[in-house]
Amino acid sequence: MDDLIGKIDRNIDEVLLNLGEMVLRLSSPQLTRSREERQALTQSVNQFSLCASHSHDPRVQQMAEILRETLKPRLRLVASRA
Repeated sequence: MDDLIGKIDRNIDEVLLNLGEMVLRLSSPQLTRSREERQALTQSVNQFSLCASHSHDPRVQQMAEILRETLKPRLRLVASRA
């Protein structure tokens, strides 16, 4: 029974990683321009993070951290002539 549970757990981790890759692709600034798109991305990242919090796979935890980083504001360098 423990083998079966372990196998199911590993399969769920693989599904989470695939899902995380999809969300990461959608986090591109070219794809999330509008406020609604950013809100949808935030919701997806939050839902992924919730599922990832139950995983013991370090790859899933790393993906959750990478996705959380995509939500941080992007800084722009502005140069001015004084």
